[in-house]
Order: sequence, then structure tokens, then C-alpha cells
Amino acid sequence: MNILHINSSVRAAASHSKHLTQTLVDHLLAAHPDAQVAVRDLGHQPHPALDETALQAVFTPADQRTPEQQARVALDDALIAEIQSADTIVIGAPMYNFGISAQLKNWVDAISRAGVTFRYGQHGPEGLLTGKKVFVVLTRGGMYKNTPNDTQMPYLKSFFGFLGMTDISFIYAEGLAMGPDAEAAALADAAQQIQAAVAA
Repeated sequence: MNILHINSSVRAAASHSKHLTQTLVDHLLAAHPDAQVAVRDLGHQPHPALDETALQAVFTPADQRTPEQQARVALDDALIAEIQSADTIVIGAPMYNFGISAQLKNWVDAISRAGVTFRYGQHGPEGLLTGKKVFVVLTRGGMYKNTPNDTQMPYLKSFFGFLGMTDISFIYAEGLAMGPDAEAAALADAAQQIQAAVAA
């Protein structure tokens, strides 16, 4: 098993999503001790945002790219290669202002490439990243699950499904900013969700 561990929190040691995703990865390693883990910390090493220069580089034929364009495309290529080789993807997704972090959105934009991770056919779009298991740990200060303000889960479910990844487990840790008791309860509940998700 090849595990890709993605952290998208801008926080370091204080990040709940980082601690919970590491717990999830540890459970996976306990079940698959020979698994290989690749870690990408988007908060510590943010990927550049998609802009016109990056878009032009991607759409320029490879043999016509300038050295600068080649270097920019290579940054996205590295992320695409990671997820292509992964069997299991573990993502920490803290809620920032009712959505995913800018760091995670930049990763989403980087791995979305027509003809590589998806394609359009006569029946519409087809995801090319199939046969993978995705775990997403959602951490929130308040309580948003199953409310209109939970934009993260529907968005990520749609995005991964578009790329062919439909086997997704969402783990929730909510109420983390609602006092010490609520925080402790949320973390304990998330730990149980992780155990159940990995065992499923």
C-alpha cells in the first residue's frame, strides 16, 4: 500500500487536523506494516496558486515551453505523480471561513488536469484516478455537519468523484473552539470515527 498523507492546516504543532490525520495513518500502518507513506504539508510548503502564467504553461506544448514554464509545470507534475501512485489518500481539512484552506484549494487546482487526471468523452467527464481510498478529516471550531454551512464535504466529495475517487470516508471533529470539554469530546469522537473508518 502507498499512502499519501496531505496536511493543509497553516498551524504547526497546535493543528488538530494534523494530529488526527497522523492517528489515522498510524492505524493504517498497524494494519499494513509494509505500507509506504508520502507526506505533503501544504501549510509548511504551500503550493503556488493557479494564475494566468501557470495556466499558459500547462497549455503550452511541452516541447515549446520556456524554462520558466517547464519549472512551473513540474511543480504540478510532482503533486499529480504523488496521487497517481497512491492507493490511499489521507487529507486533513480544517474549516477556514466556511470552506477549505487556500493551501488545499491550490493542491486541488494543481492535480486537476484534463487528459491526465480526468478527461471528457462522448458521455461527459471521466475520472482517471480510480481504485483509490480517500479519508478526509474535517476539523471545525463550531458545529456544521449536515447544515447548509457545511460546504467542505459536498465540495470535496464532488471534486474527488470528478477525478474518479468515489470511495471516500469523512471524519468529523466539530466544536473544537467551544470550550475544553467540547474540544475533548470532539477529539475522542473523531478517534472513534477513525478507528471505525479504517476497520470498514
